Amino acid sequence: MTTDSLLRTLDEFLAASSGAIVMEDGATMFDLAEARYSVSGEHNKCLLHFWSNERNLVRRVLDVETRGETLRVTVQKMGQSRPTKLEICRERDRRTVSARQTARAAYRKLLERVLSRNFPDFASTQLTTAVDLEKSFGPVYARGLLKRGQSAFAVLGVNRHELQSSVDAALTFGILWLDICRRAHAGKLVIEGLKLFVPEGGSELVRARIAHLNRDAAKWHLYELDERGGELRQIEILDRGNVSTRLVRCPQESEILSRFAEPIALVRTLMPEAETALLSSAEVAFRCHGLEFARARHTAVPGQFNSVPEIVFGVGAEERVLGPENFAQFERLIRSIGEVRHAEGPRDHRLWRLHPERWLESLVIRNVSALYTGLDAHWNYSQVPAFSASDRAMIDVLTLTREGRLAVLELKADEDIHLPLQGIDYWSRVAWHHERGDFQKFGYFPGRELSSQSPLLMLVAPALRVHPATDTLLHYVAPEIEWVLLGIDERWRSDLRVLFRKRPERPYLKTAV
Repeated sequence: MTTDSLLRTLDEFLAASSGAIVMEDGATMFDLAEARYSVSGEHNKCLLHFWSNERNLVRRVLDVETRGETLRVTVQKMGQSRPTKLEICRERDRRTVSARQTARAAYRKLLERVLSRNFPDFASTQLTTAVDLEKSFGPVYARGLLKRGQSAFAVLGVNRHELQSSVDAALTFGILWLDICRRAHAGKLVIEGLKLFVPEGGSELVRARIAHLNRDAAKWHLYELDERGGELRQIEILDRGNVSTRLVRCPQESEILSRFAEPIALVRTLMPEAETALLSSAEVAFRCHGLEFARARHTAVPGQFNSVPEIVFGVGAEERVLGPENFAQFERLIRSIGEVRHAEGPRDHRLWRLHPERWLESLVIRNVSALYTGLDAHWNYSQVPAFSASDRAMIDVLTLTREGRLAVLELKADEDIHLPLQGIDYWSRVAWHHERGDFQKFGYFPGRELSSQSPLLMLVAPALRVHPATDTLLHYVAPEIEWVLLGIDERWRSDLRVLFRKRPERPYLKTAV
């Protein structure tokens, strides 16, 4: 293949692979949800560069081959003559179908033995992993019942070979399975609650979420299963204050805008409507309706102690340093985005369809009162980082009511079954930091007195794209979380308008804990 054809193939595949993983010699090297890349053709050679906080990789590309959702790239390491292989995989679980089926069947049998041994007073029904798309169940989760007399527990488990995202999502499907069991056995059995089984060491996010479910609505039991030894350990979930999270200091807007005045002015000459997002004290991003196309950052000058701002550009994980040799390419990128990234743009164009939630977020930040007139439009923070040891949570929008109460906005542009529990996750982090006065300490809401009330959780999605399971999941949210579900007009790109609001229905039926 020619250098141009290699460049074109790589560009097209990577542009549509924002969540892909990059593997070399069977090991995962990069996750493109977090890493960056550039593709360049210099001196008639195609160079592929990946980098992240952990590592850096540069390879000369010799050949590429597309196989389904995987791009196999023949590369050459610098200073070596023998070619090696890189694989860019959109499908994150690379096991064969038969391997997945074998692992799930083995886990189902193991979990049945574990239930029999650890809960001898209960009779266990045969577990199933059957697909039931009508009820949103795939083959990932083993589910069944533990029965004792006229009472029972819903059971759901996930094995250690599944992706961590499937483990984290187990609580969503556990709640749905509990509700299904209650409906199926109404008048015959009292389904007291849920027993949820996750792999050893995989319970952190699930534990944080399950702590904020309603204990009057059901009994919630969480276990970690060591599949090698068959040992079971119950996880403590009663401590709602034990949240593993740290807040990032709020960037000082005026200081940062002054520091990057020159790059900002340059971008604004090319796209006057460009949004400038403050990422840190040393980096800003440029976006068009939420679609990031460039960043400005400070970089060290070789042989000197000072640093100067530089611009890098590209869509998605792609990144190129702006210079005289590619300025025309930068101009073309901005022009092409501006031509299609607007409400009346071509809906089938990739640049129009990319990152719809960021687009929605940009409109909410600009006009948050359109969602609720009680919100204070003066105080809006987007993509607030609240880290834990295992993940990088980004709160969509953090704002205030006119009375000074914190409001957490979780936005979805498309149907997402996990909307309620993701909202709980972000709400719990905000509540934890609020109780400790962290927002004032870290520079948020300067000069504004915050209400002592717990945060308000607002879940926002297009009215016709609210997942059918949302009402069921919200039914089991703890009563101390005041939430509101907002269904907005499908034409939100041109008209951000609320069509309906739903709030909790209280009280729940009391059950023993």
